[in-house]
Amino acid sequence: MTSERIYVGSYTSQAGGGDGIAFGPLDGIATVATIADPSFLVISADGRFLYSTDELDNGSVAAFAVQPDGGLELLNQQPTGGVHPCHVDIDPSGRYLLSANYTSGSVAVHPLKEDGSLGERAYFVQRSGTGPNAERQEGPHAHQIAFDPAGAYVFDIDLGSDTVYSSMLGEDGVLHEVDQLRIHPGAGPRHMVFHPTADAAYVINELDSTLTVCSYSDGKLQVVQTASTRPADSPGENFPAELLISADGRFLYGSNRGDNTVAVFETAADGLSVELVQTISSGGDWPRHLAFGNDGKTLYAANERSDQIATFTIADGRLTQVGEPAGWPKPVCVLPV
Repeated sequence: MTSERIYVGSYTSQAGGGDGIAFGPLDGIATVATIADPSFLVISADGRFLYSTDELDNGSVAAFAVQPDGGLELLNQQPTGGVHPCHVDIDPSGRYLLSANYTSGSVAVHPLKEDGSLGERAYFVQRSGTGPNAERQEGPHAHQIAFDPAGAYVFDIDLGSDTVYSSMLGEDGVLHEVDQLRIHPGAGPRHMVFHPTADAAYVINELDSTLTVCSYSDGKLQVVQTASTRPADSPGENFPAELLISADGRFLYGSNRGDNTVAVFETAADGLSVELVQTISSGGDWPRHLAFGNDGKTLYAANERSDQIATFTIADGRLTQVGEPAGWPKPVCVLPV
């Protein structure tokens, strides 16, 4: 089992859930901050501050100062203006924290102060639209904030309307829309990543178990391929969640909730096509989140429903599980430091 230290976010409101954010090596993690439903975590570039969602009806984001021993001191919390914020990210300049409010389908922008605390909301945008899945797409559902490799454009991915919005983030924190990509109806786009060197991006779709491959230029995406995240003969329902790309851009890793697998795709040299080359058990039930270890040779899978975090080694892009999964209640985000 790896000795790398990680932060773990979990659902606290679920039966058998944790108390907040945990920290430590996998065989010794313990709660270091008590906060409601910290379902996604991000750390500042200098490692001094950590930010989390508070995925409640009256959603908020929280700022923490990271202590020398990995402990967390709560600095403050700010409302997002939306319902159930499920994802946060820091803009590349380090000046703003952006959050995606899932249930209400909106995006909030908060300034980051020099002491790491959150300022009052600088901008808020309410998305609109629906999709053909009556149960899951009755309205907009923002699910992720992402930046392109150059940090020039910001994207918010909306599962409810099958839309990826592209914007520029102004000096004042205002989002100025540049373009919209419409994924095929009923796809339910959830998370996206960019190729580190090629003009390509990839979107994993929760509602129909597909991966959308896009060409990319100047804030604009265009679909060039759609691939399944599971083998053709896979039975039952499946709902992909997280998507990662290797540092060299050669491999993509997507989690399948239902199949309870991690799907591995190999990318073409130009990044504009993919091939499913491996599916491997996630080491538990309902892998909501995946994360690379800092060495780039380790992958963690947070299996929400089985209260387990599994560890894999990466060799030539393929995964091999290492040891038995570590136990932790309702893990939904892993953040190596």
